[in-house]
Amino acid sequence: MNYLVAMEAAWLVRDVDDIDDAIGVAVSEAGKRLNQSEMDYVEVEVGATGCPACGEPFDSAFIAADTALVGLVLEMEVFNAESMEHAQRIAKSEIGGALRDVPLKVIEVFETQEDDDAEAEA
Repeated sequence: MNYLVAMEAAWLVRDVDDIDDAIGVAVSEAGKRLNQSEMDYVEVEVGATGCPACGEPFDSAFIAADTALVGLVLEMEVFNAESMEHAQRIAKSEIGGALRDVPLKVIEVFETQEDDDAEAEA
């Protein structure tokens, strides 16, 4: 079975004044580290946090003392996994190996369908 595994990562960015700058640096640094490990197939984007008052989502980023904590969402497709749990372990191991010392948490796993049309054309 194939699965799409989404993980949340807590990324620390130092010496920033602006939320947009912090988000840009976090996404760029995560992408660079993944690309150095030849993992350009991992999607990186800023996460969303629900407002405790109104429930509306906003970017997962907070700045205090010129240091930002940015919540990133990392998505990776895992092929030929034995189970959902196996797909989670594979994704966490691969991404965790590239992003050492970055806290990761699996937030969603979706079973994906194999593309029968692509196999028929091949």
